[in-house]
Amino acid sequence: MTTMTETSARFREFKMPDVGEGLTEAEILKWFVQPGDTVTDGQVVCEVETAKAAVELPIPFDGVVHELRFPEGTTVDVGEVIIAVDVAPGSGDAPAAQDAAPEAVQQPVAEAEPEAPKGRQPVLVGYGVAESSTKRRARKGAQIPGPAAAAIQAEINGRGAKVPESRPLAKPPVRKLAKDLGIDLASVTPTGEGGVITREDVHAAAAPASAEVPARTEEAPAAPAPAPVAQAGARETRIPVKGVRKAIAQAMVGSAFTAPHVTEFVTVDVTRTMKLVAELKEDKDMAGVRVNPLLIIAKALLVAIRRNPGINAAWDEANQEIVQKHYVNLGIAAATPRGLIVPNIKDAHDKTLPQLGEALGELVSTAREGRTSPAAMAGGTVTITNVGVFGVDTGTPILNPGESAILAVGAIKLQPWVHKGKVKPRQVTTLALSFDHRLVDGELGSKVLADVAAILEQPKRLITWA
Repeated sequence: MTTMTETSARFREFKMPDVGEGLTEAEILKWFVQPGDTVTDGQVVCEVETAKAAVELPIPFDGVVHELRFPEGTTVDVGEVIIAVDVAPGSGDAPAAQDAAPEAVQQPVAEAEPEAPKGRQPVLVGYGVAESSTKRRARKGAQIPGPAAAAIQAEINGRGAKVPESRPLAKPPVRKLAKDLGIDLASVTPTGEGGVITREDVHAAAAPASAEVPARTEEAPAAPAPAPVAQAGARETRIPVKGVRKAIAQAMVGSAFTAPHVTEFVTVDVTRTMKLVAELKEDKDMAGVRVNPLLIIAKALLVAIRRNPGINAAWDEANQEIVQKHYVNLGIAAATPRGLIVPNIKDAHDKTLPQLGEALGELVSTAREGRTSPAAMAGGTVTITNVGVFGVDTGTPILNPGESAILAVGAIKLQPWVHKGKVKPRQVTTLALSFDHRLVDGELGSKVLADVAAILEQPKRLITWA
């Protein structure tokens, strides 16, 4: 069902849907259409950010964009009308424009939104919005600049003006990729269904120049968003905390001051694991799979959880119970331009090494492109955070809310190490395991951390302990 309402037989309005699980607001990040643009059923018209993720919103009907109710950067309550569409352009029943100027026209006054009927209101995604008896005031005098105004004025006067040509069809992550690579989408040949430009199309267009661009390492995080530029002479800059960043702050405060954290550390020789990674990269059975140390570490943690299932649990404060989980949804902390998110691999315990590698690669790629859905971040049971990609040796990670353990992986470095009675250069890393001391005691936490370290030191234990 769709979140919309009819203001007349000609104009239809689209409301901000509940794009998460009971979320009450979302910020409009980007409009992909402007007044006068033609839209079709299912076309993405804007990108919004909730406290969980960035989400693309498709329009549920055909027509010509009549009005954008909110500018980019505005936080809008669920249920508010965000866009009005003329579904019968050229029918001649639009209200007359008032005081039209050569370069701008005033938009017709919108009618007050009718009261919603009792019961569940239709929404695009999620569980619906709360009923409300409030009515939206009529909007007056908003102006549309230049070409869009001329197109709408021509429609109103029945002159059949042409709607400005739409830009190349591509999803927001693909547009961002093209921007990052310096590719003009107008020059890219689309191969997607309906003439949509895909990531592969952009990469193909960028191929001639790719040799000049240094490749990013396999485990490098997405580039951070540009820092706000301070004005000359300014002594401080204030940055609004909202969306994902606001949710992260609230969750971390809640976790840190609710669950009693304990963190244990171990330094381990992972030389054999690094050799295994190199061999797996050449294995034909792993063709097309992202193979890196994180894959082996993830598999090692899953084996350790199977040997020590008590670590895979949660604390139920309301009922004062420990909830033992018989499945593992393995979370991977990912740094994105919008902040830290923790999507998880569902039922990771049932996956083979190639399947785990494929799932891990998809999770990382989706997070970097900003396409992680709220569902992908729900239901995690244990998390891995790889701080080593930043060159950091270790840390004391804070638990993801609702989980009892998180493993931090430090940088893998060549260090002097006593091996077989001699000091030799070996690949070494430090692991840190934080756990909730309400349900995980020191013995259990130590066993899990020791098992992970033992597997990374002797990866053949992935077979003998399986």
